[in-house]
Amino acid sequence: MLRNYLLTAYKVFMRRKLFTAINLACIVLTLVVLMVITALLQTTFWPSGVEGRSDRFLQVYGIRSESPDGKNTLTTLLGYKTIDKYLKPMTGVERVSAFTVPGTVSVYQGDRVSQLDMRRVDADYWKILDFHVLAGRLPNEDDDRLGHLVAVVNASTGRRLFPGAAAVGQRISVGGQTFEIIGVVADVIHINAYADMWTPLTTFPSTDYQKDLTGPFAALLMARSPDDLPRIQRDVARIATTFVSADPRTYPTTRFWADSKLDVFARMLLGRQSVADSGAARLLTMIGAGMLLFMLLPALNLVNLNMGRILERSAEIGVRKAFGATSLQLAGQLVVENVLLCLAGGLLGLACARLVLWWLEASQLIPYLEVDINLPVFGCGMLLALVFGLLSGALPAWKMSRLDPVHALKGAA
Repeated sequence: MLRNYLLTAYKVFMRRKLFTAINLACIVLTLVVLMVITALLQTTFWPSGVEGRSDRFLQVYGIRSESPDGKNTLTTLLGYKTIDKYLKPMTGVERVSAFTVPGTVSVYQGDRVSQLDMRRVDADYWKILDFHVLAGRLPNEDDDRLGHLVAVVNASTGRRLFPGAAAVGQRISVGGQTFEIIGVVADVIHINAYADMWTPLTTFPSTDYQKDLTGPFAALLMARSPDDLPRIQRDVARIATTFVSADPRTYPTTRFWADSKLDVFARMLLGRQSVADSGAARLLTMIGAGMLLFMLLPALNLVNLNMGRILERSAEIGVRKAFGATSLQLAGQLVVENVLLCLAGGLLGLACARLVLWWLEASQLIPYLEVDINLPVFGCGMLLALVFGLLSGALPAWKMSRLDPVHALKGAA
């Protein structure tokens, strides 16, 4: 029966080529948008590349202090002292890294000045993230402990600063300090890794940063196993209750949380710094609902087109009903036809989505973006095509199942 459905669907599609092309274009356009969004979400949150072990680590990106009446709040990044005093002594954690968020610095090379995003990181940072070293080496514990003025740049920055020459061994001036470039790594965009240039934490011009409870820092906590993450989250929440702020009278209560990458984004987007629940489930629901709503408009358009196609085939439907075809069989056939068209559109949409992602990567609208359409994205794309096919085919199929064969044969349906 399936073979007959496929043959019938092929003949129906070829009978009205323009109609089929319009349907296909509508399906492809919708699915391209949804697949690009899916690929970007997968690249952001799925453990891969430099953050390939993100299923084993948590991030602490914010600290929130409140007055007794809750009217005055102070939300900032962490200071180094907070990480060193409260997080690094934690037990049951494989590593705790302190690093700054990217900050723009001016890099001087003779008369030339370049603006780069720079992070200062400790030695554990390089052991948690899996950077791909293209040349030279990464800073080691001695570089961090002794405050060696060394730097690592990514490939694009190396080419930008030293076109036609190797970056390793070159020297650059940043804020009155001269750094020697000892390594070049592949470009990365992930939340904890993005930067143009990295230097050891101890290369700060002064040690004052070690006394600050708040500042430009974030912490990366690596567990020995993904199963340890809930326990670490509870431990961090408990440790936060022992935190003493720089102004304990004004801000006696402080909270901070160890979050997954999804939790970090959800907490920032939904402004949920004061509660343990980051709102990740709510964010995923909103994204899913948004994608479903985006599919509804073209799906309704397809419903109208399919309704017209049914009316054109009313005589055929009437004859088949007169010869014993059940409404369920006819409805199943139309749904199969529509799903097949959507799956074909899904395959075309995947190819078009790859072209769009290539364009995004080449345009550098998102710096260092590198997105693959891999098996999970392919699976999501085809699932979206299937849902789209069912959404746009179910109503016409139901309408067809209610056609009276006598009226259908008279063309009065």
